Amino acid sequence: MKKLFLTVLALAALVLVSCSEKKTAKDNPFMMEYENEYGIPPFDKITYADYEPAVEAGIEQQNAEIDSIIKNTAEPNFENTILALDNCGEILRKVTGVLYALSESDNTPEMQKVSEALMPKLTAQSDAMYMNDSLFAKVKAAYENADKLGMDPIQKRLTEKYYKRFVRNGALLTAAQKDSLKEINRKLGEFNLKFGNNIQHDLSNCVFFIDNEEQLKGLPQEIIDNAAKLAADKGKKGQWAFSSIAATRLPVLTYADNRDLRRKMYETYTTTASHGDEWDNSENIRNILILRQQKANLLGFNTFADYAVDPYMAKTPKAAEDLLMSLWRPAIKKVDQEVADMQRYAAAHGDTAQIEACDYYYYAEKVKKEKFNFSEDDVRPYFALDSVVKNGIFFIANKLYGLTFEEMPDAPKYNPEVKVYNVKDAEGKHLAVFMTDYLPRDTKAPGAWMNAMQEAYNYGGQNVRPIIYNVGNMALPSGDTPSLLTWDDVQTVFHEFGHALHGMLTRVQYRGLAGTNTDRDLVEMPSQINEHWAFEPEVLKNYARHYKTGEVIPDSLVQKLNESAQFNMGFMTTELVGAALLDIYWHKKVWTPEEAKNIDVKAYEQDVKNQLNMPALVEFRYRSPYFKHVFASDEYACGYYTYLWSQVLEADGYMAFEQAGCFDKATANKYRALLEAGDTEDPMVLYKRFRGQAPTADALLRNRGLK
Repeated sequence: MKKLFLTVLALAALVLVSCSEKKTAKDNPFMMEYENEYGIPPFDKITYADYEPAVEAGIEQQNAEIDSIIKNTAEPNFENTILALDNCGEILRKVTGVLYALSESDNTPEMQKVSEALMPKLTAQSDAMYMNDSLFAKVKAAYENADKLGMDPIQKRLTEKYYKRFVRNGALLTAAQKDSLKEINRKLGEFNLKFGNNIQHDLSNCVFFIDNEEQLKGLPQEIIDNAAKLAADKGKKGQWAFSSIAATRLPVLTYADNRDLRRKMYETYTTTASHGDEWDNSENIRNILILRQQKANLLGFNTFADYAVDPYMAKTPKAAEDLLMSLWRPAIKKVDQEVADMQRYAAAHGDTAQIEACDYYYYAEKVKKEKFNFSEDDVRPYFALDSVVKNGIFFIANKLYGLTFEEMPDAPKYNPEVKVYNVKDAEGKHLAVFMTDYLPRDTKAPGAWMNAMQEAYNYGGQNVRPIIYNVGNMALPSGDTPSLLTWDDVQTVFHEFGHALHGMLTRVQYRGLAGTNTDRDLVEMPSQINEHWAFEPEVLKNYARHYKTGEVIPDSLVQKLNESAQFNMGFMTTELVGAALLDIYWHKKVWTPEEAKNIDVKAYEQDVKNQLNMPALVEFRYRSPYFKHVFASDEYACGYYTYLWSQVLEADGYMAFEQAGCFDKATANKYRALLEAGDTEDPMVLYKRFRGQAPTADALLRNRGLK
């Protein structure tokens, strides 16, 4: 799921006026109908000053609508209770859709202040709604009388979903317990926000400088050019500046011949948000663990892990851990083989030093070149970002589902780098708005993600289609050279587009069940299945064209790409599974306040490594101080394992296309039905209907070369 050179210039197109400018409610864009055809927020009219009054008006509107549900004297049913609840708070939905998007994608200092002021209010509003006894009584009555009221299966599903959400959010607690939970949630919100802001601060500001050009040997020219530009921007023209964002970090670790430069980059990244009193996330982790333990206990669970895993397919932390360990054992064995190969290569080329963690990417690339006569540098010229998008992900969406993407250059956008598309179905009808935002900047969080700025629904004569966006941090263009992607970047673009398709194709009546509003176990499967098409020869030949000559990627390179697909898979699996196990280890322990207050985060991580017999040269994909999935919100806390859980579904699921053909229409239609269904049925029911069988881990182990 960052940033660099575009900085404040990118904000010009937003025309974001200072917070001191006074505007009346009738001038607030969030409180008016959006005038454009598809309901895209008018970013050019939105100011920082608009957010707070819109949130306050939204809360007032939602409270009035909740009050109407409560005061309705008719018997609680689906329409007057569940559907009314699903639709309430339109102003709040509009403003938070933009607030959440920009707090990740364009999180300027001004936006950080807006978020810090409003997130506690939004947390409090959510608590007030889900702990409202009178409202819960209505929901409970509708839930218990679903059969008598003649609800259809989809209405029952949404009703059950709301009932369980109320219970998980404290509806069954006493008044005193509810007050305690509200305070816990308020504090958690504060610490989560601080955690994320600390990461962004470090990635934006922790820059190191190189003044000796010799140390840059081996680096791609665009990385050198961008480093020179960053240094000039920082007032040190003639030097080279490096931050640890992925678009810079990975090329440095992979290609820099200078070991000191590699070590400096590795240390800068792996100490993110874990140094200095003000920006160190250790204290935030301690406080979050204390509060999560208290929350779990209040809600009747022994540990936060028990609470977090309970609603999902794994059901217990042990089941999740067992899945991870089935991958862990063969993965670490493979790492031993990979390290031995690298050490042999180093010795054969005059480096007798023991390979360190900062050397892993560098020597892995050397061994890959030797084994397969293949390097990332060989293929990057064929992976221009624009072609990967238009001739890759858009191509497969057209072949599989008949979708077309028409760019709308005049559409509102929150940043000049954003591209906006009108997505049409096979009949030429509007299906969705799709936004892409792929380049790094100082105001963007690290990584890549998808979300919906507007969700779909279809009832009461209204058929509202979604607004979906993909965000990434790919390589910056340099001079006449466009953004050129690594193979991993290509897969990331396909991955996030898989999420986008899940959101765009949805054909569900109700917002609460539409698109990616599904169980976390399933939500990563479509994204991971979509990565497979990046490998398909027919697709590769369409998007992989040399950015200078237009030459299609040669068959010899495609063959090498396929032959090397399982290379270094022990490292990659250990990195990912290790992070998921670290997440579980943090949350399966019963933390007393005294224990949590005295946690040494680095020592605890080392203890987990020792228990797992983790290879010394492999670090967790995310160390705890910058493990944003887990500590910046509760959404993936003790849930990072679901990426692996979904990979079991993904690997097994794509076999259907392998057997029938990657563009087989019948298989594509079955799979499309799963995407369209959102959360209208149990995920395993949807999966079995598509696949015709329950999934097994065999395909995943085989794909990773671990079986």
